[in-house]
Amino acid sequence: MLKTLTTDFELDLQADVLVIGGGPAGTWAAWSAASSGARVVLVDKGYCGTTGCAAASGNGVWYVPPDPEARETAKASRESLGGFLSDRNWMDRVLNQTYVNVNQLADWGYPFPTDDEGKPYRRSLQGPEYMRLMRRQIQRAGVRILDNSPALELLVDDDGAVAGASGVNRQTGSKWVVRSQSTIIATGGCAFLSKALGCNVLTGDGYLMAAEAGAEMSGMEFSNAYGISPAFSSVTKTLFYNWATFTYEDGSVIPGASSHRRSVIAETLLQQPVYAIIDKAAESMQASMRLAQPNFFLPFDRAGIDPFTQRFPVTLRLEGTVRGTGGIRIVDESCASSVRGLYAAGDAATRELICGGFTGGGSHNAAWAISSGYWSGKSAAEYTRSLGEQKTQRRVQGVGEVVLQSGSVACRRRHRSQTLATNEIIQAVQAEVFPYEKNYFRTEQGLTESLGKLNHLWQELRSSQVTSDKELIRAREAAAMVATARWMYSSAIERKETRGMHRHLDYPELDANQQHYLISGGLDQVWVKVQPLESTEKLPSKIGALV
Repeated sequence: MLKTLTTDFELDLQADVLVIGGGPAGTWAAWSAASSGARVVLVDKGYCGTTGCAAASGNGVWYVPPDPEARETAKASRESLGGFLSDRNWMDRVLNQTYVNVNQLADWGYPFPTDDEGKPYRRSLQGPEYMRLMRRQIQRAGVRILDNSPALELLVDDDGAVAGASGVNRQTGSKWVVRSQSTIIATGGCAFLSKALGCNVLTGDGYLMAAEAGAEMSGMEFSNAYGISPAFSSVTKTLFYNWATFTYEDGSVIPGASSHRRSVIAETLLQQPVYAIIDKAAESMQASMRLAQPNFFLPFDRAGIDPFTQRFPVTLRLEGTVRGTGGIRIVDESCASSVRGLYAAGDAATRELICGGFTGGGSHNAAWAISSGYWSGKSAAEYTRSLGEQKTQRRVQGVGEVVLQSGSVACRRRHRSQTLATNEIIQAVQAEVFPYEKNYFRTEQGLTESLGKLNHLWQELRSSQVTSDKELIRAREAAAMVATARWMYSSAIERKETRGMHRHLDYPELDANQQHYLISGGLDQVWVKVQPLESTEKLPSKIGALV
């Protein structure tokens, strides 16, 4: 639905490239575009450099030196885990670009440590230092940053090409618009406000805005990532649980439970509490672990617990598409979406091309953010240059629909009668995506029943109004979460097998006939279609089983 764009904006900017999102992908995109000569504006829902999951703690990076044997091992290690949906050409591109860009971080002054042999160790990044450096670099490159300024809707021109976005400053309430020649969505994934560390701003906003402009999603069935967390904490960094023993309340070991077999933990949590103790870490490792991820230990220190010697209760927190692999479908190596002028990067974009149907925290996701951010920024700048004289005078209109007022943020839709209960909507969608028995262990009946409730929530959003601009931000987040859940479960119903992180109890085996991507989209009517893989060897039929 196109709406005439009004002129009641306190801040009205022009740019060659607009970047929405200020995490690793967004800052790399902004730096790349600015370094290509583009005028760049970056808008962030929070404060660029401190918000989002990467800024909150340590991040592993898929950084592999250009040694053929090491690169081959790196590519092969995830193919089976991801259900053989990854593309080796994309893997090579990401490994190459990540290697170059991480070395660029060293040149900028990032304090990489050295290993036991005195060589630089560049396979991890401390979020606070990393993102502080990235903010400084994009400012040096001339990027204008609008902090605490969530985008609410995309703008398009008369030909349907994306031409910027509008939004509101959450602190002052002032409205802004950026009219740009190209736009990059780098808003991260969706964790449904599960309280996972750093995920409080990751509500799928970019998915919704992109879909309203006509963009497609891909791999949304691979969206049920759960991170291990102390029951009393939001920290979902899971690396150190590789050295943990998981027990019942009485202290006896849970057979088969491990960081790599979280399904056993989930099954147990459905019946009783689960405890952990990181007792397999040698004493010589413990100090290094504290240095590597200090945030991991902070909640234990506050609670007076030594996790190396004392058991503590754990839970699984949904991280959704943040550590899943689904997102906005990109159509070529430029990281363009299916809508002209719109690009996607980082967790907002699908990561199936390098991960298939499974990934985890950091590592591949961190490398993808770096690489896709760099490519999307460079490509958006090149696209802007290609427009030439066409870009000077474009009439633009807003395409935001759900809970957005007619005409602009400032104009209320007079015909609506129901006031939106935003918190109730959020709790209702969480009730469909948080429970392990609904999302972690999927069934045809459970998915169908949840979709029915989610479709009802969508209709409720469609027939409601908000009473303030502050409430509007939360209402758009609620709408994005409902939309994301509907694409997730519609895709999950269509994939009648178990592959990657998608566990379907009714179809517990991997089926070679379903070795394809699932593309999804739509707002009032969600649709799902098959997209064949371009170049992947077919697997023998019916291999693999649910673990």
